[in-house]
Amino acid sequence: MSTAAPRGIRIVVADDHPIVRAGIVGLLESADDLEIVGVAADGAEAVALAAAAKPDLVLMDLRMPVLGGADATRLIVESGDARVLVLTTYDTDEDLLPAIEAGASGYLLKAAPQDEILAGVRAVAAGETVLAPSLAAKLMRRVRADQVAARHAAAVPSLSPRETEVLRLVADGRSNPEIARHLHLGEATVKTHLAHVFEKLEVGDRTRAVTRAMELGLL
Repeated sequence: MSTAAPRGIRIVVADDHPIVRAGIVGLLESADDLEIVGVAADGAEAVALAAAAKPDLVLMDLRMPVLGGADATRLIVESGDARVLVLTTYDTDEDLLPAIEAGASGYLLKAAPQDEILAGVRAVAAGETVLAPSLAAKLMRRVRADQVAARHAAAVPSLSPRETEVLRLVADGRSNPEIARHLHLGEATVKTHLAHVFEKLEVGDRTRAVTRAMELGLL
């Protein structure tokens, strides 16, 4: 009884440069376990081919006409038609992050060794995630920077318009009686506003309140 040959990994290649696209196809066809089931010159064609051919994987360039690679990736991933491995020349945050957010399972550079590209194709088709080492470091730096920014934003207190107004007058060197007259408030009310400011900024005096507010961009 004959045994059926193992099924190869079915791939759609999307790249708008004919010579580059032919080179990628040639590389993939050199491997016995990989099968090209379609080629696309733009993101829209890639989406259509993914829906029609039901490949295991789409090898996706990023900067293409009609529909860019990141948008095409999002549509393909959302439809469940295939996994996407980005293969591109570009390694900037502006290219990397949208592709990852769109659901790409891998991101490799065209300058990578051929064996690395073939290994990435097989890994992504098997359900793994692949990221070029240089890009992994870049992505981690960006994620850490975003986390720091988020923590900083969460740590900035919110002053009411009146509290800000009182603190701005304190910064101008006004005393509590002067602030009360300027804002047509009682001195007790001014002291209450300042007490709230001190509490929110976690300070104990007027000078530190002003400097802390400036550090946080509140004044």
